[in-house]
Amino acid sequence: MTDPRATYLDWNATAPVLPEVAAAMAEALARCGNPSSVHRWGRATRRAVEEARLDVAALVGAAPQDILFTSGGTEANQTALRGFDRRVLVSAIEHDSVRAVPGATVIPVTGDGQVDLGALDRMLAAETRPALVSIMLANNETGVIQPVAEAARIAKKHGALFHSDAVQAAGRLPLSTAALGADLLTLSAHKIGGPQGVGALVVRPDLDLAPLIAGGGQERGRRAGTENVAGIVGFGIAARQAARHIDNQARIARLRDEAERRLLALAPDAQVFGAPVPRVANTLCLSMPRVPAATQIMALDLAGVMVSAGAACSSGKLRRSPVLEAMGVAEADADCAIRISLGWSTEAADIDHLVEAWGALYQRTRAKAA
Repeated sequence: MTDPRATYLDWNATAPVLPEVAAAMAEALARCGNPSSVHRWGRATRRAVEEARLDVAALVGAAPQDILFTSGGTEANQTALRGFDRRVLVSAIEHDSVRAVPGATVIPVTGDGQVDLGALDRMLAAETRPALVSIMLANNETGVIQPVAEAARIAKKHGALFHSDAVQAAGRLPLSTAALGADLLTLSAHKIGGPQGVGALVVRPDLDLAPLIAGGGQERGRRAGTENVAGIVGFGIAARQAARHIDNQARIARLRDEAERRLLALAPDAQVFGAPVPRVANTLCLSMPRVPAATQIMALDLAGVMVSAGAACSSGKLRRSPVLEAMGVAEADADCAIRISLGWSTEAADIDHLVEAWGALYQRTRAKAA
């Protein structure tokens, strides 16, 4: 019999929309006015957009004019990496929207899932052509925190621009473009309780960024098209609430660590990926040996527990994780890895439910193999 309980542990894919975000968006949708119009309704809509821009800028310690609103993290990443006439270097564990940039050179990572800074230094030194380096702040599959500030210093030493995809770090780590050394930084609303379909690229003010979408003067000429006003308003409210999420990370880390301890106690042959190095508090990537990820996800879903296999941004496809492959994880282990990600509403009962459902599946598979 299917367990009627519902436990959501796929927060790295998307977070629930905060009630205050939904309320602000409903109010924005009830208003009429194009933010480019100069009449009173247009000006009121423009004010709502600019207030949100202030809130998003405050999240990362930037100036509001540095914020370029986009349709999400993917567009922000593509804008950053295609906006300059430079060779592009990206880490092997980046999101698909970064690794998919044509002609990008791949920076290797260690077995723990952190970028190889020595390799980055050598790769930049090997060619004098101006470069742009992209290294994410927190990995979406393993949660591993990357040495971004150190990587940015290496990039600057070689005259390179530095971009960081901070989508999974927002609301989980304090963010400062200055402290990170980032010339460009990617954010996404739906990871912090905002709506899907809106993101931002933080751009150093003196950079001449070529627009990815041309044809209008919106966003200071850097992104054409009428702004997604309701989405931007929701993004602003979510950014304003992000400090509350950060304050909750210690509690979330305790829950994640408890889940990790109990699952490993049930399955001593299971592996946790990225555990030896710093991770964001909410993420656990582990394998159930000899049980494919798809089987685990379906069995857990039937038991009312929602998790994912690696990134959830590939049109619902289940495929071997390029992140684990880059870390040197054996194919058989990578094929059996799932991602469990917690959030601000996760409670101890959710961990109990996960452990019960995952443990029951583990015992069934071992009984069949005996």
